[in-house]
Amino acid sequence: MRLVVQRVSSARVTVDERVTGAIEAGLMVLIGITDTDGDGEVEWAADKICNLRIFNDDDGKMNRSLRDVGGRVLLVSQFTLYGDARKGRRPSFVHAAGGAEAESVYWRVAAAVEARATRCATGEFGAAMQVSLVNEGPVTVLLDSEKAF
Repeated sequence: MRLVVQRVSSARVTVDERVTGAIEAGLMVLIGITDTDGDGEVEWAADKICNLRIFNDDDGKMNRSLRDVGGRVLLVSQFTLYGDARKGRRPSFVHAAGGAEAESVYWRVAAAVEARATRCATGEFGAAMQVSLVNEGPVTVLLDSEKAF
């Protein structure tokens, strides 16, 4: 599983001019799911999203988590996080999980975030989405369950 976590003051997803998910202060999370992701990766992702300390404390140091600041999550599926462009010019997506499998994991991550008392808005799985956000800091963190980076 791969996550792109961005600290935001606001973020939203629209599909066909309809807002499907929106948050104010919190984290915008793009999630890529691979065919080997299961329960362990779901729990890992939810724990990282809710407890990653990337919000400033009173001294201006990144020392607070989403839970500490009462922030929200906007979770958006993005299979292209598993695009491999090392050969040629057209990315291969062979390591991205298939639609039904990826969708199941996506909703399980959203539920696991919610279970940690953190509200989680979502995009629309499989849709052509327009994502807009205001990145605070800017702060962007890349996470990989296999520790590839």
